[in-house]
Amino acid sequence: MLETLRHHVPSEAVAYCQMLYTQYPFEFRLSSDRRSKSGDYRYLPETESHRISVNKGLNPYSFLITYVHEVAHLAAFVNHGRKIPPHGKEWKQEFRNLMLPILNPDIFPENVLKSLARHLKNPKASSYSDQNLVRTLRAHDSIDHELVSLESIPAGSEFILHGKAFQKLETRRTRAICKLIDSNKKYLVSKITLVDPVS
Repeated sequence: MLETLRHHVPSEAVAYCQMLYTQYPFEFRLSSDRRSKSGDYRYLPETESHRISVNKGLNPYSFLITYVHEVAHLAAFVNHGRKIPPHGKEWKQEFRNLMLPILNPDIFPENVLKSLARHLKNPKASSYSDQNLVRTLRAHDSIDHELVSLESIPAGSEFILHGKAFQKLETRRTRAICKLIDSNKKYLVSKITLVDPVS
């Protein structure tokens, strides 16, 4: 576990992540990058054990936040029982408590710290729901010249998403109306979704 953490979180956070793993034992898995989520927590009733997975392609700051997010589910289970809502007040409090010891400039860059401080006032079920935090964390991703955020392409442009061709029609507050070209069906897509623009 220690070796895995060394490869995926900022070096100054490795000992803390290892401590959480010791305090709240769980099976840990690195997952292929999933489009719909960065991580996952599961209670396994047949063995009365816990499993956490985190996408292996995340940058170190995203990986660390996701890791703590999922451990907070386990902590909420241990400290408050099984019947609490997945992202209710108990989980939010555990997430804040587990994040506080690492909210410092030795671990996170200043721009991430600012976004995280705002995010932790009322954490969302998914960090993807906090568009400001997503944009800030993406600035630390390895550069992929092919993919761009949907908000950065003009209305009328075509793009590929999940292997299908779409056209961006208009932008609303947090999402854009997009047309699936094959069927003319319209969908609302988050403005921060990464897409492959068609030249």
